[in-house]
Amino acid sequence: MQRYNILWADDEIDLLKPHIMFLNKKGYEVMPVNSGADALEMCDAHDFEIVFLDENMPGMTGLETLALIKLRKPSLPVVMITKSEEEHIMEEAIASKIADYLIKPLNPNQILLSVKKILDNKRLINEKTNLDYQQEFQKISAIVNGSLNYQEWKDIYKKLVYWELEFEDTQNKAMAEILEMQKLEANANFSRFIKDYYEEWMDPENEDKPLLSHEIFRKIVIPEIQEDRPTFFLVIDNLRFDQWKIIEPYLLELFTLDSIDSYYSILPTTTAYARNALFSGLLPLEMSQKHPEIWVNEDREGGKNNYEEDFLTRHIKSLNLDIKVSYQKVKNQSQGRYMVDNINKLLYNDLNVIVYNFVDMLSHARTEMEIIRELAPNESAYRSLTRSWFIHSPLYDALRKISETKSRLIITTDHGTVRVKKPVKIIGDRNTNTNLRYKVGKNLNFDENKVFFVRDPEKIHLPKLNISSTYVFAIEDTFFAYPNNYNYYVNYYKDTFQHGGISMEEMIIPIISLNSK
Repeated sequence: MQRYNILWADDEIDLLKPHIMFLNKKGYEVMPVNSGADALEMCDAHDFEIVFLDENMPGMTGLETLALIKLRKPSLPVVMITKSEEEHIMEEAIASKIADYLIKPLNPNQILLSVKKILDNKRLINEKTNLDYQQEFQKISAIVNGSLNYQEWKDIYKKLVYWELEFEDTQNKAMAEILEMQKLEANANFSRFIKDYYEEWMDPENEDKPLLSHEIFRKIVIPEIQEDRPTFFLVIDNLRFDQWKIIEPYLLELFTLDSIDSYYSILPTTTAYARNALFSGLLPLEMSQKHPEIWVNEDREGGKNNYEEDFLTRHIKSLNLDIKVSYQKVKNQSQGRYMVDNINKLLYNDLNVIVYNFVDMLSHARTEMEIIRELAPNESAYRSLTRSWFIHSPLYDALRKISETKSRLIITTDHGTVRVKKPVKIIGDRNTNTNLRYKVGKNLNFDENKVFFVRDPEKIHLPKLNISSTYVFAIEDTFFAYPNNYNYYVNYYKDTFQHGGISMEEMIIPIISLNSK
């Protein structure tokens, strides 16, 4: 067991000998001094893991000593000890980033708890997290290998995300690797589940199905619109459930949480299909039939997401809604700043739809830019990069402004992403689309055991480009690679974040309702 060194400064240090002996017996080395000046001298001469500092010492006070210690060693934890319960002293100590605050008379267990909370915190959390997950492991495995419905899959995915985030605060890489293997097993079974039930979900008469992309606006957004307050519908492209959990604490400082849930993205899990379905209220086949002039098929040139506002406008008109609506898409910093500056103008609308594209750009940048790969080499770092972007983004500034008004906020996304690792060979002609997680074309050649394929696209409400069109979806953590330039594809795209196929990360996505405080 590591033996920690503690510095204790108190002008009545002799009276604290019983407490010092208690800590010695518990394995801590305590160096006693009786003034702030001595404490500073000892800090300069020795390394300590923690400092106990009496606030009311003659000469240099505890608060003055604290300021000088923090100037010399900013990361050294300091516990302020005082007889006074005056609020201004507490506030000044807390503002100086103390690690804990104890009030005399002290008792041994109170001191020990403070020490353990500061010095043994990571070790205790690590041990507790590992033990708790070991107990959960068998339960999760049993559930994953059972016969789950769509709600149970949502629950198991949230549970796996919970453990992922818990392990970020521990140093046990072995347990994190076991969790990653369990997640792979879950995704394999989830892919089989989607293969078995996805076609049934596309039946409009089927009531035993999850909430899907094309139902979000009608079932979730519209019921929230009220005359006495604006509703903001924020779609953050590519936002996975774990990324939401990373930024959630910052939102809950500004808003009260009304509900948090998840829904299923339709296939393919891409902007062209899932986000257009979100705004049109239609599945892709119906979009291509009812709005052929703004639906861009795979065989047509041009962006597939340039008509979201048109789909939204037509959808609102079809619902006979007499509401004032704004729509804006934010793709860069300047557009984000413009949105922040004009938030007050949006308060006169019944509904404000905002599409924010940063997370999608982040996933693409990580694929294409070596420096981003270096910054985000794994899932944990990718989440950290998302957090860093969010807290410094115009979006966060805009949400602060919205929180100061009487507004309703709904946050969701169109699909998630999955970190791909295993290549799967596929052969298609030059008209086959370029997405790595799904392919559509004629005469596609692939291993049927390694994919989910649909030879009659209309059964799952996807447009058929020609008589022999087939949709092929990558499952689990695979990605498609052509035999030509196979090694290039594998080396370039392996370990990147992609979307379009079937995985929990891509399909089970968050939807959150919040109210301004």
